[in-house]
Amino acid sequence: MRIVVAMSGGVDSSVAAALLVEQGHDVIGLSMQLYDQEVDKQKFGGCCSIEDLHDARRTAATLGIPHYLMNFERQFNDSVVSAFVREYAIGRTPIPCVHCNSDLKFTHLLDRAKGLGAEAVATGHYARIDRASDPDRVLLQRGADPSKDQSYFLFTLTPVQLSRVLFPVGDLDKHEVRVYAQERGLPVANKPDSQELCFIPDGDTGRFIEERQPTVSRTGPIYDTLGKRIGTHGGIHRFTVGQRKGLGLSNGVPLYVLKIDPNGDALTVGSRTEMERRSLTASAVNWIVPTPPGSKRRVTARLRHRHPDTPASVRSLTGQRAHVVFDEPQSAVAPGQAVVFYDRDIVVGGGWID
Repeated sequence: MRIVVAMSGGVDSSVAAALLVEQGHDVIGLSMQLYDQEVDKQKFGGCCSIEDLHDARRTAATLGIPHYLMNFERQFNDSVVSAFVREYAIGRTPIPCVHCNSDLKFTHLLDRAKGLGAEAVATGHYARIDRASDPDRVLLQRGADPSKDQSYFLFTLTPVQLSRVLFPVGDLDKHEVRVYAQERGLPVANKPDSQELCFIPDGDTGRFIEERQPTVSRTGPIYDTLGKRIGTHGGIHRFTVGQRKGLGLSNGVPLYVLKIDPNGDALTVGSRTEMERRSLTASAVNWIVPTPPGSKRRVTARLRHRHPDTPASVRSLTGQRAHVVFDEPQSAVAPGQAVVFYDRDIVVGGGWID
């Protein structure tokens, strides 16, 4: 069938395209231009740079497939960058990669693919699609390589989107992907993985937010858990729940951010023990496995991409909300981050921590 492959210029999406070509599909490569390559090239980095777009085109040429560049600058700024700044400005800790996947790759790309007569969109994510467990529903499954699994970032996918998505490298581990790329002679076979956030390559999140929204640079009080003021911070946008560095406090025990109050521009800090939480509430919950309001199920929950799963009970609430109770207390439950629910390897659903 005709398949559009989202080609970032990295080895994973390049191998995804190569595997589909090898299987005999009619493959079209699409790359997303997310920012002005002349104006912003010093501010952006990581994936989707001008070098990455060239690498995607070279890979497409090696595979003998057409390659198109789609301009998503406006959509990327509105859906990812601006949302990122807004969240930090109100004391939340966003995950831009989830928004990039849900609002760009699996929304706009699926629309563009339909216009090209394609039946599906493929990406280089380490995740799998399960079409066998439930004949009436397509399910999302962890990637075979636990060290590279990216299902956490895909919890927002709808049933319609899942039915039109392919993850060709999901059954492989990273070493197998590299070996295949080398054997296939792909020009990106030895290209290192991108690690940093693509639109903040220097890692200075605070500076980036200040440039985009100067009004956030407001000092404010730091309180202990008894309400006593013990210091002053340089802006809540520079902190996240669970953070220890940057507080500028001298204390006998390490202190961590427990709470961020955007209305009072205040931080509350405390010990590691005080940071632990037994429960959370999430909103904008997407249930991939149907879970009617009021029902309760046992899951393992993941609070961050690199965080180990923890046993929990989750109850579905009305208004796309859910209440999660952990078997053991969890540290650094940060508003704005995602909590994703699993039943073994199947993604049950997920939402945004309030």
